[in-house]
Amino acid sequence: MTGTGGTSISDPRGPVHSGGGDQNNTYYYSVGPREPLVRTGVDRLEMVREHRRRLAKCFVWPGGYTRAADRLARPGAVVLLEGAPGIGRRSAATMLLMGASVPDSRIEELPAVREEEPLDPSPDDRYLLDLSSVGDADYAAAQRTLMSYCVLVEKSGARLVAVSPSGLEWMLDAELAPLAVHLERPSGRAVFSRHLRVRGVRFAYEQLDHGDLPHLFETAPMGELDRLAGLVVQARDRAGRGTEFEHWRDEAVAAATNWSQQVAGDLRQHRGAGERALLLAASMTSGGPADTVLSAAHILLGVLGHPQDETPRLARAGLGEQFEELSLDREDDGRVRFVRLAYDDAVRRHFWENFPDLRADFRDWVGQCMELSGLGAEDRARLVSRFAEQALRTDRPDDLNLLIEKWTQPSAGGRLRAEAAAALELGLSHERYGSRFRSHVYQWVTTARIAPDLARVLTDVCRQVMAVTHPEQAMVRLRHLALRQENHEDIKKAARSALLDLARGNRRLYGQLVHRLLPRARPVDGGLDVLLALLDPAERRADPPWQAFVLAWRAVMAGKPARAWSPAAQRWLAVLTLRQAGDEVLNALLIAAYGDRDLLNQLYVTTCDWADSEPVDMPEEFRARRDDRVRTADRFCREIDLAQGVGGLSSASGARRTGEGP
Repeated sequence: MTGTGGTSISDPRGPVHSGGGDQNNTYYYSVGPREPLVRTGVDRLEMVREHRRRLAKCFVWPGGYTRAADRLARPGAVVLLEGAPGIGRRSAATMLLMGASVPDSRIEELPAVREEEPLDPSPDDRYLLDLSSVGDADYAAAQRTLMSYCVLVEKSGARLVAVSPSGLEWMLDAELAPLAVHLERPSGRAVFSRHLRVRGVRFAYEQLDHGDLPHLFETAPMGELDRLAGLVVQARDRAGRGTEFEHWRDEAVAAATNWSQQVAGDLRQHRGAGERALLLAASMTSGGPADTVLSAAHILLGVLGHPQDETPRLARAGLGEQFEELSLDREDDGRVRFVRLAYDDAVRRHFWENFPDLRADFRDWVGQCMELSGLGAEDRARLVSRFAEQALRTDRPDDLNLLIEKWTQPSAGGRLRAEAAAALELGLSHERYGSRFRSHVYQWVTTARIAPDLARVLTDVCRQVMAVTHPEQAMVRLRHLALRQENHEDIKKAARSALLDLARGNRRLYGQLVHRLLPRARPVDGGLDVLLALLDPAERRADPPWQAFVLAWRAVMAGKPARAWSPAAQRWLAVLTLRQAGDEVLNALLIAAYGDRDLLNQLYVTTCDWADSEPVDMPEEFRARRDDRVRTADRFCREIDLAQGVGGLSSASGARRTGEGP
């Protein structure tokens, strides 16, 4: 596929777009009274892998791709992709990074504006920096950010692919010019053919030389060709048996090219406010119950301040008659759909494009429609997706932010948290505005006061969406949520759980979190509690980075009473005894306490207590035989003796009988 990829590459986040065209995504969240938002039945990492597999199947190499791949083959290489918009520069960047990856390596997207955490790349890391939406006013600063990334990437041996903004090549800094590779437009016919074949559509090559298709192959963005292939599949599925590719092709091309004129013509025939309100309501709630479509139309008229029709209700056209005049079909299940393929999309586009002065009213209308009792969870999810598509397409991302805040206010009673999460995910997933939404999330989590439901939504979205593609930025935001004293205790607990889960699965993030939480001039409120939880081996998924491990132990031992950190230390001794870790554990604990006689004494007693009798709350997987515990304890106690310059007791059990350390 040569359209642009999703906001991220690697292990994306939700629905990823393959190009510059429109995309409709439906979100299904399960929300309990005290449960986090969870996308039902969806593994985000698997979604990302599936996106990668599909990308590899559909991708058509643009001109210049081989040159870029050759450059990226060198450790520490940085490539800057240039080219016209719509040719698939972002997808090319994705494929380049995939081709240069090693098994299990991460591919992450970098922010155009540096945040709190310093980049700390390793040789296996792969990075994307998408500057395609940066304007000329911000491009100079973005290039300085790119230069700082280049230094770190080159030094570490990682790889970085950046996508430059089209039309600003004249502003490219001379220092970055050698990194630039210009991409040419790939064959549109080849792109469309690949997408059809991947979707299982059979056709003859000569069937593509028809009507508007050759022109589309030469001019349409790659994402539009992807979307057109999807419309062919929809037309095939709607038509059923007995139809051929030509029929699906013609219906799909008509939906992609003709419906805008058709909608404009239809609206010239339907100038009444009631008719137009019903048409827009049907396009936004297509697939929803007929009664709800009518209610949504009435709400729209109210939001717009339109006077009520004084004609007696029985003297007006019935709902079925109104639907028929507007080419709407009320199916046997009572749900309303448009007769023409993808016509609802064209209607939505028409209203947002041709009534720009009403876009704020449309936003408020959608916000009110969410409260309609006839809309089920799937109906509301579709409504969120359709509104987000239009708001982002018309450069109004703040409309989404306003609704997210509205739906998470205490007055909403938590009823629309799922819809707020879906709206935020759509914003974060957007190619152009994803970085803006990530910045807005940062503003939210650092605000003096934040609504509890908004905090819950941010926690879940950071954990499930942002952490997959922008883990360092997710960690920054979760840390603020976890440590803010103004937040409710359950919110801090959930954010801390998400923060710890993120750090435990990534050694680099583990080290960054430790360094951020280390007490400096003034201890971070709650920071030592997070460090202590991070040190507990019960939830570990990988060995920690030992330098950060030592620093964390030093801070916890110095800032917490022994009764607080002793259980974690005893669990690590058990892990060592059971041969689930090496001697680095003993070395780290010893170095952390080194030079402080009181800490060494406390560590000595903690070790002896564990050797003599396992704590009752010791997890089953950490229980060891007493003889094995004594052997480990004896060895460690001798090391503690040596650290203090004393001969040491003969055994840990003997020290335990004396009730004191060295």
